Amino acid sequence: MALSMLQSKRLPQRKGRKPMIEIVRTNDLVLIGFLQSLLENANIPVLVADAHMSALEGMIGAFPRRVLVPEGHMAQARRLIAEAGLESELRHV
Repeated sequence: MALSMLQSKRLPQRKGRKPMIEIVRTNDLVLIGFLQSLLENANIPVLVADAHMSALEGMIGAFPRRVLVPEGHMAQARRLIAEAGLESELRHV
């Protein structure tokens, strides 16, 4: 069961919180910083998941980081990323 939750694109919903959706998965730290800045400047909450795992593995790039946004902001976030010319980085829905 734990493995299936890790493979899911949707994090489990907690009481009073909307689920977060993975929109990008990458090892490119510059891309992650750019996307985080782009989305935060549009007032879209962003969570960069697996950052600590990447640090533990010595930054060799074995574990990509995931950019997550609340489900209600997914369409706007995807549109902004596509308009920035990075549509190829988006995860398929």
